[in-house]
Amino acid sequence: MNRLELTGLTARPSQVWGGIRLVPLVRGTPVEGLRLHREVYAGSEGGVVEVGPRTHYTAYIPHGFVADWSGEGAGTAAYGTQLAAGGGAGSTPPSTLRLPRHRHHRMAKRQPGDRLRFLPLHLALEGYLSLHFGGPSTAWEEWSRQALRDGLSPRAEDAYLGWSVRGLGDALRVFEIHPGQCGVMVYAADALAAAFVVPHPEDYRLLHASLVQDLYGELVHQYAMYGAPVAAFGARIADGPGLDTLAGLRAAAREQEREWSEAHDTLFARELLDTSYSFDRVYRMGSFTLWRFLPPFLRNGAGQHIGETVTDHKGRVAYLKTFRLSEAQIRRGHLLRALDAADWQLARAAVALGATEEELVRRIRAAGFGALLRARGGGPR
Repeated sequence: MNRLELTGLTARPSQVWGGIRLVPLVRGTPVEGLRLHREVYAGSEGGVVEVGPRTHYTAYIPHGFVADWSGEGAGTAAYGTQLAAGGGAGSTPPSTLRLPRHRHHRMAKRQPGDRLRFLPLHLALEGYLSLHFGGPSTAWEEWSRQALRDGLSPRAEDAYLGWSVRGLGDALRVFEIHPGQCGVMVYAADALAAAFVVPHPEDYRLLHASLVQDLYGELVHQYAMYGAPVAAFGARIADGPGLDTLAGLRAAAREQEREWSEAHDTLFARELLDTSYSFDRVYRMGSFTLWRFLPPFLRNGAGQHIGETVTDHKGRVAYLKTFRLSEAQIRRGHLLRALDAADWQLARAAVALGATEEELVRRIRAAGFGALLRARGGGPR
């Protein structure tokens, strides 16, 4: 498995609000045997997750998701669910957030019955932050004592809350949810910002507004803030035979919808669907599997995404949530991959990157990893 398979999901005509484009994803039939619920951490948006011995992940964590494959999910609330007032897509966000620490044990944790609690999006973000987190695997003289002792710790990245992405909250509030809708693609200035898919339309209806509580990358925030309004989808049906009846007109309209769906998958969403990912299995849930994935970190100018997904036994996506990386984050991932592939030898990594050792040292410092290098000269002796 190295690609995302969205079989069974159809893109409906887009909904445009300024620079934000929402593309609803509709299922003909829901995914059987899996439901998704939200577990709200009221008043404890600041979360600390124990991800390993002496290793913690700290972030804004307003809620968790509970995957239920017991077959009882249609009429039951998630175990441990807390109900909180407000929080809809049209609600006014607080001007100041106080972040008391809510402690979580693991990114994904089994709950009573056939249920698994996991922290949406943070599962993927922690996977990116932990990329070669241990640092140099060999004590080459170029690396500092801190690098050899602590690796990349502490490692941090910036993100923007959905409330601050211009137009997103309004778009989620204004536009209707389609019958059978199980997901959405979010675009800012027609750049793919995020994809969100759930197994069942009822799950999506309950989780639709939670998109404003997700985290979005720097590029998405900038595109939404400074990008021009995007063009709305408009169907154009040329005059011709067969349009003199309601059935003929309906068939022509459906053909326009089909053409839009194909154009979306081949043009708008191509960077997400045509990329080969490295998948890391997190948990097996009966016939379903929870994964997180990383892109190849290619320096080709295309958008790249990290994310998490639940697939069935055929590899089809039942759940999906993605995060678009900024160019700087792609560069950091590319650099760390190159260093690790070269066994953290600067000379070998420089050759692989087509640079001199001095240039590589400058790249390491510019990427924010200067603490890894020895203080004297910062490079090979």
